[in-house]
Amino acid sequence: MLKILTIPILILLQQVPVTFTSIEHVQGTDSLKVSVRLNYELFLRDYQQTIFDDLDLEDLRSFRPFPADMANNYLNSKINIYANKKQVIGKLLKMEEDAGDIRFNILYRVDKKLKSITIRNTILTGLYSNVENLTIVWSGHYESETKFTSEHKEETLLLKE
Repeated sequence: MLKILTIPILILLQQVPVTFTSIEHVQGTDSLKVSVRLNYELFLRDYQQTIFDDLDLEDLRSFRPFPADMANNYLNSKINIYANKKQVIGKLLKMEEDAGDIRFNILYRVDKKLKSITIRNTILTGLYSNVENLTIVWSGHYESETKFTSEHKEETLLLKE
């Protein structure tokens, strides 16, 4: 629990662009619960560059709330998850702004017996060469922390049963 509280504080203190992603698989279920948190302005800039570079940044800022279907498209382009070597697509469940950040809750359907997970996280990597996408994965008693960067965008984890 302390890690969950510490990470957002570290994000605020960092000079480099930082995002936080948590991925949780509850043993015996067929889903991954994913939470992503990043600076709202950086999200808009990354969205514009990645998805819709013809749309003016001011137009994106005027969307209140930001359209869920557009956010879902962005997230599925930036976070690729392969469960047991099969790509799964996320569905945005909730999106909320908080103190200049935006937080997304996404659901991914997976096999009940999850043995491996490959994560590719490219949030903000097209904007900054020094980005740090901090990611924590939980599955049963297994926990792993990874820092994705512009050079290290993908990692495969073998989950212990």
